[in-house]
Amino acid sequence: MPHLPDDRTVRSPAGPPSLNAPAAIAPKQRVQDEIRRDIILGNLAAGTRITEAALAAKYGISRVPIREALRALEAEGFVESRPYAGSTVSAIPVDDADDLFAVREALEAATARRAARRAATQLSAGKPEDSWWHTRRELAHILDAGDEAIEQGSLELLPELNIQFHLGVAELAASSSLTALLRQIAGKIEWLYASDVDARGKQSWSEHRTILAAIDAGRIEEAERGMGAHVHHSRTGYLSRFAAGSAASS
Repeated sequence: MPHLPDDRTVRSPAGPPSLNAPAAIAPKQRVQDEIRRDIILGNLAAGTRITEAALAAKYGISRVPIREALRALEAEGFVESRPYAGSTVSAIPVDDADDLFAVREALEAATARRAARRAATQLSAGKPEDSWWHTRRELAHILDAGDEAIEQGSLELLPELNIQFHLGVAELAASSSLTALLRQIAGKIEWLYASDVDARGKQSWSEHRTILAAIDAGRIEEAERGMGAHVHHSRTGYLSRFAAGSAASS
């Protein structure tokens, strides 16, 4: 079976990864994304008390979108708010990590399987759809950016690039349901990944090209197994490093 074009033929001199990036972002969404990013990267550490006034000054925005963003981040589990005590940054959800990884392992294996099946269909047709081609080019940019980050020792860039890659595979699958489910847990996945990036970041990143090659070639079972193993390795590595310590300290 012939292959769809590999990474070397889909690269372009375009800018940084921007998979399905909107043309404009509302102030509430922008600041929500920025606060979440600072929590994930540890710039706002767990237990840090945060106020609307301080965040408004930090992000250069009025208190109204800050208030709305904090409500949304509380619903996502990144912020805790108590009456008369204000808001604090939540702890990384170590206790929920195994469940999150279990959901992700099943979800992403199904996503890779569907993406490979779609690629196989397009191989038979001889020409990929425009929507597939756009997403596939963005994935090539993301993989290149991750490789460059590793070469430069900038592992802190990998968590965001990692989730962009996995969301890109979901886009290749062309399943609105699978993509929506992955987006619901994407922030927590990135948070867990960021906390473990120094230990597993390089190895985990190198597995992406192998998975994508199986998808490109329409090798359905291989893509499914590869993605499942990829997430499972992250799951077992994370739990061995963090869950045991958490249980011992509780």
